Amino acid sequence: MDHDARVQALKSDIRDIPDFPKKGIVFKDITTLLKDPRLFREAMDLFTDLCQRARPQKIVAIESRGFILGSVLADRLGAGFVPVRKKGKLPGGKIAHTYDLEYGTDCLEIHDDALQAGERALVVDDLIATGGTARATGQLARQLGAEVAGYAFLVELSFLNGRDKLDGHVLSLIRY
Repeated sequence: MDHDARVQALKSDIRDIPDFPKKGIVFKDITTLLKDPRLFREAMDLFTDLCQRARPQKIVAIESRGFILGSVLADRLGAGFVPVRKKGKLPGGKIAHTYDLEYGTDCLEIHDDALQAGERALVVDDLIATGGTARATGQLARQLGAEVAGYAFLVELSFLNGRDKLDGHVLSLIRY
């Protein structure tokens, strides 16, 4: 099966959850891929192929589904794994970045020793919608002196134009 057919097969297995987390939103649920070992392996095989060109030294993964994909990707690419979490969830020294949401603000944190100056960091999450969380994560990586090698997402909701908020190379496997 060719690459596009493999991606299309994965896309057809992602479940839509209407009106979640609020009315009018159709949530793309990737747990249907995660629970099936064959689908999860296929998704990670394709995602790894997509991301290897970025040559990251660290995978900077966004809480929480980004941790699942990011940890596997880090192992496969021989890169370190760096978690980015919501405020108050990381122990030890950390830096924070507060950013605007559609209705309010949010805050992400990263350990202050997670990245070294000049390291190539790939920001990873399961899905990009409006791009605000990924952008904030990239800013945290840059604050620590890392070079953002790009942003990688299993799923992109392209109609929300989230990639336009990101300064750097954006990779996405499945697009809606």
